[in-house]
Amino acid sequence: MKSPPRLRGRGSVSNPKNRFESVERIAEPPDDNDEISSPRTQFLTDSSKSLLAYNDSPDVGFDASINPYRGCEHGCVYCYARPTHEYLGFSSGLDFETKIMVKEDAPELLRKELSSHKWKPQIVALSGNTDCYQPIEKKKQLTRRCLEVFLDFRNPVVIITKNHLVTRDIDILTGLAKYQCVGVTISITTLNIKLASLMEPRASTPARRLAAIHALSEAGVPVGYLQAPMIPGLTDSEAPAIAEAAAKAGAEFCGYVALRLPFAVKLLFEQWLGQHYPEKKEKILNRIRSMRSGKLNDPNFQSRMRGDGIFAEQMAELFQLAQKKGGIRERWPKFSTEHFRRPSKDQLSLF
Repeated sequence: MKSPPRLRGRGSVSNPKNRFESVERIAEPPDDNDEISSPRTQFLTDSSKSLLAYNDSPDVGFDASINPYRGCEHGCVYCYARPTHEYLGFSSGLDFETKIMVKEDAPELLRKELSSHKWKPQIVALSGNTDCYQPIEKKKQLTRRCLEVFLDFRNPVVIITKNHLVTRDIDILTGLAKYQCVGVTISITTLNIKLASLMEPRASTPARRLAAIHALSEAGVPVGYLQAPMIPGLTDSEAPAIAEAAAKAGAEFCGYVALRLPFAVKLLFEQWLGQHYPEKKEKILNRIRSMRSGKLNDPNFQSRMRGDGIFAEQMAELFQLAQKKGGIRERWPKFSTEHFRRPSKDQLSLF
């Protein structure tokens, strides 16, 4: 079977069928498998009337989250959030990384929702789905403006990102840190720059992510790392090196997530392995199956983040050993809601 063409700067190489649609769009096949230009990124307006989203997942660590952007131009081929784009009528593949929904009024929606007396002060994740510091944030600054709102209300926020752009907002993050209202988690999948460029084509390089940890730590902002995903047979063995590098940069807390391949992500990841690591493909897929009860994905809360079986146990032991050797003991920083307030109009005029 002829493999899809390689696309410069994109993680996925196709647009798998949307599971909610009866019609499938199939692109005209090229004459050969040479690398071709990828589709341009489109930015579309998201007219959602609310911003805060809630979950009842016992393995996530937070109940509320916000996502200024839906879809992500970083293009990480393994991204578990890809299937959420299907709710918008798009594909989990190229559509996810080339059709970005932008919530232009996200800061205003957030201020309105935090001002409501129905809001119970609690940790909010930014983002719980797609990266809030993906490239368009440099221009739009929606994440920065949302952080200003969190600082106004002194409501705790945890940031998860793989982009060095987070350091741009150190001025706001240090303000939040004074009230124990912030924690930044930098996602590090690999230290291998070649592998990172293939797997996470538009995200910051591993060196830039470590530099972000260092800059945030030096500024007094609680910062840690997340080895996510740990891919058995491809990146899991890097746990000791990642822990050592992150600890040296100043990481105070850490965690990991085993690779998850929901819905169409399974196909995309298989295609990617076939193109870039054909000699390792079957070994990696078989190890994933061994951790996922014979399948490529396990949606159960009890096991979806860690997997089960001997390879999952070895992965957990390796990470714990790396964590211990790096001297990083905590999973999360300490957060506080005791300073929460609803600013008056007079207070807001000072900002």
